[in-house]
Amino acid sequence: MSARTPSAGTSAGTAHRSGFACFVGRPNAGKSTLTNALVGQKVAITSNRPQTTRHTVRGIVHRPDAQLVLVDTPGLHKPRTLLGERLNDVVRTTWAEVDVIGFCLPADQKLGPGDTYIARELAAIKKTPKVAIVTKTDLVDSQQLARQLMAVDRLGRDLDMEWAEIVPVSAVGGDQVALLADLLVPLLPEGPQLYAEGDLTDEPEQVMVAELIREAALEGVRDELPHSIAVVVEEMIPREGRPADRPLLDVHANIYIERPSQKGIVIGPKGARLKEVGTRSRHQIEALLGTPVFLDLHVKVAKDWQRDPKQLRKLGF
Repeated sequence: MSARTPSAGTSAGTAHRSGFACFVGRPNAGKSTLTNALVGQKVAITSNRPQTTRHTVRGIVHRPDAQLVLVDTPGLHKPRTLLGERLNDVVRTTWAEVDVIGFCLPADQKLGPGDTYIARELAAIKKTPKVAIVTKTDLVDSQQLARQLMAVDRLGRDLDMEWAEIVPVSAVGGDQVALLADLLVPLLPEGPQLYAEGDLTDEPEQVMVAELIREAALEGVRDELPHSIAVVVEEMIPREGRPADRPLLDVHANIYIERPSQKGIVIGPKGARLKEVGTRSRHQIEALLGTPVFLDLHVKVAKDWQRDPKQLRKLGF
């Protein structure tokens, strides 16, 4: 994310802008859903459980006047494991490199210590413009939304931090998503396109496939395995001997958990849960890659991987 020199405009008097924006906020503030809504396609996995995002995913918004590259970071949180510390490091490194920061605050939850903690860290970043984004507006009435907007404004003033904008949005309903893009673009520097037209993300396909499997594995686990699941795609190979009009991609992946006792939870009675995970993620992978997929899933134990530097490296953290 290096500095760019201004380029010629897209039309007379209008300069093309390009740059990076990142969404920050405490876990489960709606950052990934908002990224997907702006891009217009799924590039970040979503889940109703905190700490879903572990990799910095870039989504690319193409406009005639601009290219907005969205960096979706993990939620900043008080770390309890080595993994947690590394995720926080990813967040802070990203903040230092982007052109604008969007701070996501859910409309349906009162501002708490976690929000103040993040806002205080943002206030220390003086030069980067900060936009407050009140998310999940579809979950509240107009009075509750008004109270939240005033609370967010007050939070900025209390920390002597000026919001470039305060924008209420509903990523699920699509409400004011286009307006948010309109407000972010003028905060970007002038510059040429950074990615080819049609690119929606620069995340490797193998990583995105692993994330889709992990998203499916997280569904329905409730509180049993909130952060214990990791997925590694070992290989993705076109099936040999298939006719050109009926290709098949073989995807072999391992789902890692931390303890043997968790294996049964992921697999389920007579393998029913693992089969469901496979079916759900296979449909998503086929939609992503545009080809039929044979998905081979195995569940393996990587003892206490969240606290083990060697295991973290092996699992891509």
